[in-house]
Amino acid sequence: MSKKISRRAFLKMFGGGAAVTAASLTGCVSKDKDGDNEQTRLVEPPKGKMTYRVNPKTGEKVSLLGYGMMRLPTIDGKASGRESTAAIDQERVNRLVDYAIEHGVNYFDTSPAYCQGLSERSTGIALKRHPRNSYYVATKLSNFNEETWSRAASMEMYHNSMKELQVDYIDYYLLHGIGMGGMDALQGRYIDNGMLDYLVEERKAGRIRNLGFSYHGEIEVFDYLLSQHDKYQWDFVQIELNYLDWSYADEINDRNTDASYLYAELQKRNIPAVIMEPLLGGRLSNIPQYLVKALKQRDPERSAASWAFRYAGTPKGVLTVLSGMTYMEHLKDNLLSYCPLKPLTQKEMRYLDTEMAKEIVGLETIPCNDCKYCMPCPYGVDIPGIFVHYNKCKNEGTLPRNVGDENYWKLRRQYLIGLDRSVPKLRQADHCIGCGQCEPHCPQRIRIPIELQRIDEYVEAIRQNKL
Repeated sequence: MSKKISRRAFLKMFGGGAAVTAASLTGCVSKDKDGDNEQTRLVEPPKGKMTYRVNPKTGEKVSLLGYGMMRLPTIDGKASGRESTAAIDQERVNRLVDYAIEHGVNYFDTSPAYCQGLSERSTGIALKRHPRNSYYVATKLSNFNEETWSRAASMEMYHNSMKELQVDYIDYYLLHGIGMGGMDALQGRYIDNGMLDYLVEERKAGRIRNLGFSYHGEIEVFDYLLSQHDKYQWDFVQIELNYLDWSYADEINDRNTDASYLYAELQKRNIPAVIMEPLLGGRLSNIPQYLVKALKQRDPERSAASWAFRYAGTPKGVLTVLSGMTYMEHLKDNLLSYCPLKPLTQKEMRYLDTEMAKEIVGLETIPCNDCKYCMPCPYGVDIPGIFVHYNKCKNEGTLPRNVGDENYWKLRRQYLIGLDRSVPKLRQADHCIGCGQCEPHCPQRIRIPIELQRIDEYVEAIRQNKL
């Protein structure tokens, strides 16, 4: 077991500036305390109705809804949660975890990098109050920065996870974000330093119960690791799967891979899939109203988010579907989707991943999930804030298009005021210098400087009324 490290030293392990840091993966958000009062008016999900999937290796029954501990509530941080320095509201985390467990959730996913390096500690505090055999905890070797590629630094991160989580074994352990940085990063992070071989030995010793990886980035890395399945015997793999990415991931961004391919490759080898981004960072719960109405016509009782969750949970090879649930209303709505799951029919699946997906792709929004992996920008640009505001207006059909349009001046005013309220002027797209240091860290592989330049030119055209 490695020696105890200070929080300052721990955060330093992730590097600074443009490197992926603990702060860059924060995801933590805040909300006023009155928000929880709203929960009492929501429909209460039933207890004892959770749908479970069986891990084929261990026979463990895993809840179909997994709790992603990436966007935990904070006490008094910024409302948007971007780069918040506020402390995590542990009492609210405890209440959320307690409620989840009461309703059958038993899979909790965290990382040393989430919530400015505090997610594992907060998760450990919340779960320690429950019997160890009542939950499965998943965490990751998040050694993104080259400073942490050494065997010593990676080992320290691994052992520190157990200490923060207050456990002597980890149920599901992942190589975090393989594919980001390509084969060179895979070699440096896990192969050359002997860490992958070490983790395999840790699994043999029982300190890791299930070993897998999460995938973003270069498809050759995904294919390579699956080609080594006979050697490493992957117990699970975490992939992005939703009805938009099923067939349109490579159309949204030609550097992405369709979920249908990823899922099929896992099915060939009987490897369970853990699903991330069922809502694409909330984009599939905030679709245009005309699409919401189309879904309501099919089932008036289901939310847009529920359709997306049922889509992600229906395939038989899915072990659990992760959701970063900051507020109780998110948790309750997702529980209603899986307590129990009413699987989608093939007709409903094809309606979502063909007709609905085609409509959403046609909106030409920026595929940002607001994960903040690109942050902090060394020049202060609020990259996800800019993209989120643009996408919101694009989805709502409120982007000003032409000076000659009847509603142009109204929409112009709304867009510019909304932008200034969402993103301080000193952090808007015109402050991007195109250094590109953010781009390698984007799981969606967005060409961030190009998109920021495009939005900057658009905003300037609005300000000068030259559309």
